[in-house]
Amino acid sequence: MTLHSIKRQKSTPSALLWPKNSDQILVFSLFMGLERILKLGDPRLYEVCEQVSRDELNALKPLINELHGLVVEFRQTYGVGRAIAASQIGLMKRIICYNVDQPVTMINPKLTNLSEEMFELWDDCMSFPNLLVKVKRHKACKLIFLDKDWKQHTWDLEGSLSELFQHEYDHLNGVLATMRALDDKSFKWR
Repeated sequence: MTLHSIKRQKSTPSALLWPKNSDQILVFSLFMGLERILKLGDPRLYEVCEQVSRDELNALKPLINELHGLVVEFRQTYGVGRAIAASQIGLMKRIICYNVDQPVTMINPKLTNLSEEMFELWDDCMSFPNLLVKVKRHKACKLIFLDKDWKQHTWDLEGSLSELFQHEYDHLNGVLATMRALDDKSFKWR
């Protein structure tokens, strides 16, 4: 399989036709590595992702594994990185992959109970790895999601985890940290 064999669908110009089986996905992933992560300016990063249905979960598992691998590879390369949204590789599904001590897959996540208290920070992103953006985030929130076994979980988040999942949740809604910058001076190189 070559990169030229992956073509755009006519009905949805931003969606990619994914490789058909796990062997093709592995070859494609090994060939691409971190280059697979979409970069700032790619129009797909500004699209809203669709819900995952239970019947498509098995077909998505190889891509979910790839996302977890990309988090680890990014952290090894840049020294940062805890999670990635599926949209960052052009998979327009509501999936977040968190991978620090062990991989956690979050399907159809919902953020609720956003605190009124906010804090400022320099946000980074795998889609613009050398750029930092000063943003405001809620100090605490609640995250509800389904895991790969379709079991529901609820996490109460504070501080850096609250910020992280607000960032990833934004990706699922086509919102980048650059769009949340406090002002035109809220950008700096890492």
